[in-house]
Amino acid sequence: MGNAKRPDEFELIARFFAPLAEGESGALGLQDDAALLRPEEGKRLIVTTDTLSAGVHFPAEEAPGDIAAKLLGVNLSDLAAMGARPWVYTLSLSLPEDWQPSFLEEFARELGRQQEAYGLHLVGGDTVAGKGPLTLTLTVIGTVDEGGELRRGGAQAGDHVYLSGTLGDGALGLRVMQGEIDGLAGKHAEELLARYRRPRPRVQLGLRLAGLASAAIDVSDGLVADLGHLAKASAHDAIIEAGRVPFSDAARAAFALNPDLMKVALTGGDDYELLFTAPSTAADDIEGLSKELDLALTRIGQMGADGEDAGDVRVIGDDGREMTFAGAGYRHF
Repeated sequence: MGNAKRPDEFELIARFFAPLAEGESGALGLQDDAALLRPEEGKRLIVTTDTLSAGVHFPAEEAPGDIAAKLLGVNLSDLAAMGARPWVYTLSLSLPEDWQPSFLEEFARELGRQQEAYGLHLVGGDTVAGKGPLTLTLTVIGTVDEGGELRRGGAQAGDHVYLSGTLGDGALGLRVMQGEIDGLAGKHAEELLARYRRPRPRVQLGLRLAGLASAAIDVSDGLVADLGHLAKASAHDAIIEAGRVPFSDAARAAFALNPDLMKVALTGGDDYELLFTAPSTAADDIEGLSKELDLALTRIGQMGADGEDAGDVRVIGDDGREMTFAGAGYRHF
């Protein structure tokens, strides 16, 4: 990392982070004790926070730009799942003892690229140096029209279950990083790694699902687990047809090497696609939205009845039998 002189706290803020606050008057130039924010009339705030730690959520040697993209991406995915438009964010950094200015320079540069792409600004945070690993906490605030937010709990019996994009690339990318998929072509390996390192939050999709989707969640812990969260909140069970689940060419190449990796794709998480439900009457509108956004929106299943099985998710294989899994998804504890 080099041995450049490290700035003190105030120099650090002025050099790396104050430029990210330009364009949002409520940030007050990061010169006051807190931000001063006023949402537009008729809007509600959507607030989400994620913490990422080196050695847990990303390798300690990960590139600063990739860390920045993932940190912002996973939070924006939560906003997308609630149909919110990104507005502002705060950032808290706990830096390791050996941190260097070059790390923060690249990290802040990528944050700038990402916030420009998604239309939000930094408005505050905190920075400390400690003896532990690099730990980053980011809080994003978005806005929605009054009553226009998407929730997990609105799915009804018979609603179709949809998934955006493709499934499993993030979980398979992690296994590529860990050296657990032998023989995968370089192109496919790089595609899977990119999906793991840099999520693609479906912000525009989330904004367009208001009035179409009955419930929504992002796929962070795994398809089966996250659909289970949605089903439980909606007091229904759900069925997934494995043959309908969309997979990328890179994922299918991995399955060809090891068929057991399909179960990893179904349960592994880190996809940050949107999983949502909608009544059958919305099918044509969803197909039109898919074409307009140039984003696959695939019907993969259906919501079942309410009752004692609320939250249960059954995955039916191509042979018509129910698939079983050692674990349904990522658990934080």
